[in-house]
Amino acid sequence: MEELKVEHPKGRHFVYAYRHLNEFDQVVENQSDDGEPKGSSGPPSLSVLRGEELIETAAIIVRYFGGIKLGVGGLVRAYGKSVHLALEEAKESQLIQKYIKQVEVEYKVEIQNLGKVEHFLKGLNDLIVEKDFLGVEVVFKIKATDSQHIEIEKFFENLQYS
Repeated sequence: MEELKVEHPKGRHFVYAYRHLNEFDQVVENQSDDGEPKGSSGPPSLSVLRGEELIETAAIIVRYFGGIKLGVGGLVRAYGKSVHLALEEAKESQLIQKYIKQVEVEYKVEIQNLGKVEHFLKGLNDLIVEKDFLGVEVVFKIKATDSQHIEIEKFFENLQYS
């Protein structure tokens, strides 16, 4: 926001809306009219983000006063349309990604099983894996979806008993 205020020193209103997930997987939302008539800019901007079911997303609209008063209805339409148009452009540019909840779990294995584990994990898509070598053991930190973790858990259980 501060960068935008420096970049647009003649901007009169810096309206924003955002949605994100907190640590309890709850959607947290906020918005600001930034001096526009109450409810005329922040809420319609937030409404577009809600309608698109976006999270981890923010919109900031910089408005210059052009001498024509739009009225509350005009502002509602202008701010909503601005966010909608920006999202359409972001979609066309493939800047919007589907949110997939991932959980991080750690697994310890003996170093002689390293190759088996790496081979198995290559077969699963979209995992975030970190390895830490601790003497004769390797600790895998794996971020994956709940369904992937079920499959991973079965693999590691079978590995212990083989």
